[in-house]
Amino acid sequence: MRVLLAGGGTAGHINPAIAIANELNARYPGSEFLFAATPKGMEADLVPKSGYPVAFIKLSGFNRSFHPADILHNCRSAWYLALSNHTARKIIRAFSPDVVVGTGGYLSGPIVRAAARMKIPTLIHEQNAFPGVTTKLLAKEVDTVMLAFPEAKQYLPRGVRTEVVGNPVRQDFISTSRQQARKALGLDDNFTILSFGGSLGARAINEMALDLMEWHCRKKTINHIHGYGKNGKDVFPKALLHRGISVEAFPRIQIKEYIDNIYLYVAAADLVISRAGASSIIELEVTGTPSILVPYPYAAENHQYYNAKVLEDAGAAVIIQEKDYQKEKLIQLVDSFASDPQKQISFSENAKRLAVYDTAKRIAALIAETVKAKR
Repeated sequence: MRVLLAGGGTAGHINPAIAIANELNARYPGSEFLFAATPKGMEADLVPKSGYPVAFIKLSGFNRSFHPADILHNCRSAWYLALSNHTARKIIRAFSPDVVVGTGGYLSGPIVRAAARMKIPTLIHEQNAFPGVTTKLLAKEVDTVMLAFPEAKQYLPRGVRTEVVGNPVRQDFISTSRQQARKALGLDDNFTILSFGGSLGARAINEMALDLMEWHCRKKTINHIHGYGKNGKDVFPKALLHRGISVEAFPRIQIKEYIDNIYLYVAAADLVISRAGASSIIELEVTGTPSILVPYPYAAENHQYYNAKVLEDAGAAVIIQEKDYQKEKLIQLVDSFASDPQKQISFSENAKRLAVYDTAKRIAALIAETVKAKR
């Protein structure tokens, strides 16, 4: 089987594509893979590190601003887009794939559309509960739209074939128990909070962590690990000291710029406070970790809010929007988890009911079925 994959811009689009390739490679030895990539995109680095070849196509996203630099950028993006159909067809003809799979982002649009119009089997995978622009534009052209959340179907045109498959997740998140994680991290059985805002950090979540640490540090009963991110490097540690909190004096508090082995920390936590990206949602589901979700308010089409709403509606999470944040209410909410083990259990069980553990296998089966049907 010859498989062309296209997904880029963020790790949330790239990692699912790599997971799909890995599963197909294991199921169908001898298969050949090619990834479309932009020369300056994350996929140009991540994909070769995973052992797969890339073919380059010049594309870039559009900025939502009228700043002169953004206008110039958007003019360049429009030019790349105008040329992309020719380049996409050139890549497809040279590789001659049996199937083309898109995993979202502006990169997948031209590749998947060109393949569909060349009568090559095509599928796309939508990671979010509210479909992105690329998925909406391609939905009627592809053979199947694979959904991470069933809620996403209502936002697609009628008559589109959809299959709910979940989001691919690292096996470490599935196989690591809370006991194993806490032992590995040297944590005791006390209530444990994990808060983070991604590799760059999130100002709002950093502020929440400061407020919570100021509240619970003198209790000396709550473990709290916080990732303040690159943008908080020069700010968060100083702000903590300004509030009279020293990590040396309060060893239950741990602060890090970046949290390595995040699967261990999520598995060990009784409560996670984070953004609501698609990857974070599935990680919370498979580990059964209760959460307070703070959707990034500037995400495209507010898709993080829709992701978070899936967990909140299931009784597995509570949403706090940045504009509504109040310190006292957050403290009351966290205290309600810390003081009520039954609430923790209920939220955990509700999260696990949403989890899909075999996403990569489902996607691989759909791809094989689509290729077979078109032969």
